[in-house]
Amino acid sequence: MTGPVLLTDALQEVRDAVAAAPLELATPGRETTARTARAVVDQVDDYLLPRLRDLDAPLLAVVGGSTGAGKSTLVNSVLGARVTVPGVLRPTTRAPVLVCSPADVAAFSGDRVLPGLPRTTGEGDVSGGIRLVPSDALPAGLALIDAPDVDSVVEANRDLAGQLLSAADLWVFVTTAARYADAVPWDLLRTAQERGTALAVVLDRTPPEAVTEVAADLAGMLQRGGLGTARLFVVEERPLRDGFLPEDQVAPLRDWLRGLAADQEQRAAVVRQTLAGALESLDGRVAAVAAGVDEQAGAAAALADAADAAYDGARDAVGEGVGNGSLLRGEVLARWQDFVGTGEWMRSLQNRVGRLRDRLGAALTGRPSTADSLSGALESGVETLLRAEADRAAERTVTAWRSLPGGGALVAGHEEALGSASPDLAPAAAEEVRDWQGYVLELVREQGAGKRSQARLLSWGINGAGAVVMVAVFASTAGLSGAELAIAGGTTAVGQRVLEAVFGDAAVRELAARAREDLDARADRLLRGEQDRFDELLAPVSDAPDAAGRLRAAVAALAAARRSA
Repeated sequence: MTGPVLLTDALQEVRDAVAAAPLELATPGRETTARTARAVVDQVDDYLLPRLRDLDAPLLAVVGGSTGAGKSTLVNSVLGARVTVPGVLRPTTRAPVLVCSPADVAAFSGDRVLPGLPRTTGEGDVSGGIRLVPSDALPAGLALIDAPDVDSVVEANRDLAGQLLSAADLWVFVTTAARYADAVPWDLLRTAQERGTALAVVLDRTPPEAVTEVAADLAGMLQRGGLGTARLFVVEERPLRDGFLPEDQVAPLRDWLRGLAADQEQRAAVVRQTLAGALESLDGRVAAVAAGVDEQAGAAAALADAADAAYDGARDAVGEGVGNGSLLRGEVLARWQDFVGTGEWMRSLQNRVGRLRDRLGAALTGRPSTADSLSGALESGVETLLRAEADRAAERTVTAWRSLPGGGALVAGHEEALGSASPDLAPAAAEEVRDWQGYVLELVREQGAGKRSQARLLSWGINGAGAVVMVAVFASTAGLSGAELAIAGGTTAVGQRVLEAVFGDAAVRELAARAREDLDARADRLLRGEQDRFDELLAPVSDAPDAAGRLRAAVAALAAARRSA
């Protein structure tokens, strides 16, 4: 029993890996891959696992075919009893009928075969299920299913027909002299050939005068299609007798089916053929699913790269905007000139009374000090820069995704929300910049903590010293020229010389470097949060490379289990 047990375990792993295959992105091959995956899962659930667990269970023959081919009439005629109702109106949506011997009812009333389809033993339709009909007309060891039309205009009928055919030990395929060369039947016959399914073909409604010619033509087509071993039965077009086909026309098929039921060796041979063919077919079918998952992984990687490029560009732009002096224009430049150019900070460093007077005056008048005004202007400038680059990155990402496989469907209907910065960015940016300014002031405070004379000096001007450090972060003057350069560069140098006198040249450079590093980290965190909106859309296929590997490993393990079984 070790072989079969290992085989079922390996098959279960294949089934679970296929069922879990991430196919969320609307790539060109997704629908085909999804259909293949569903078909594999259905066949494993409906046929392979149940059959492997009970090799001696009754043989299940599914009678399938084209619309109006006469399947129900054929089943009734084989049994000599009306167990299924021929469709008068097309398309019919009645439930498929499973007919078995009373002795085999237990084998088909549970969930061993077709576990996803509910059973009923009453009359009428069963939505999404199957009607179980015990009949003494059928010997033990064999069951017949009258399946829906394989070419029904109702998609649910076609899907159910395909599912039933995949669950069969034996296909009894019914076609007519007028339609045996149609494309749809041959698509299914090729599927039978690819899966090694045991097959019988019934050529129904054949004009008596054309029996030899038409039968020979169909036999040749089967031979060329790799189905030369299929049993071919020809039913001439003659009047029905009490709703049944003439006895001489149906007897050959009935006798052959009864022979299978009676001969355990023949029955086992049919089961082995179909079982082996279905198992062997999994190699290519699972490989197709794995290739589809690879396509998903490639598409996800391209989308992720596009988002990375857009937000990396935003980070670079923020870094450039911080370092090129452009933030020292306009309001910031005016506040900086007020602060340093007027000498206020220098006076406050030298005169504690003056510093206290400034604080008291600001409190009484409600006007902020020039240091506070400068900090506020810097805060506003950095926030504006962050929002602008976040907007630009979002727009670039949406534009890129629309042109990439799978991306258009992800952003469809959300272009407005995704095409700009999130509503949370503005308050988050304001908080980060304020926290950064607090961090800079703390750096200044820490730097002066061990220097008693300097500490007393700094106690009169922590905010001012911090403002100079902040401006030093932005004062690489590549973006300024003329008067702006003179004001920004010159006045920065004044403030920086004072700081160098207090802390030393190396310490001031370190303060500016640490302040810049912290600001860059905060900007990166904000932009990463913005990019997460796009990354979250890719989360369902984030493990696609691992999923493809699992599929290939599972099917390889199944092949090894088959060899040792």
